[in-house]
Amino acid sequence: MLKTRRITDTFEQRVYTDQGEYFGDVEECILTINKIFGWRVKATKGSSLSHLLGGAKGVIVPHQLVKAIGDILIISKAAIPSYGAEESGKEDEEIAE
Repeated sequence: MLKTRRITDTFEQRVYTDQGEYFGDVEECILTINKIFGWRVKATKGSSLSHLLGGAKGVIVPHQLVKAIGDILIISKAAIPSYGAEESGKEDEEIAE
């Protein structure tokens, strides 16, 4: 049976990755005409998102990366920005040349 929820019930819910890391809190839901486009997740103290972004306030997670919504939101690890991985990839290319 399909369970339905109000979108407002998800505000301030904790967001975790599928690896179990605390990511942040839901701040807002972004809607198109008839479906959910994404979720604005704010960086809170102690979250992995605050460590990655530094001074930024949060990110928008596309709804396709949300795996489950219940008492918490579970998102795919792919939603995490990987600035360090991009930089290390550039260094590997320079070394290869």
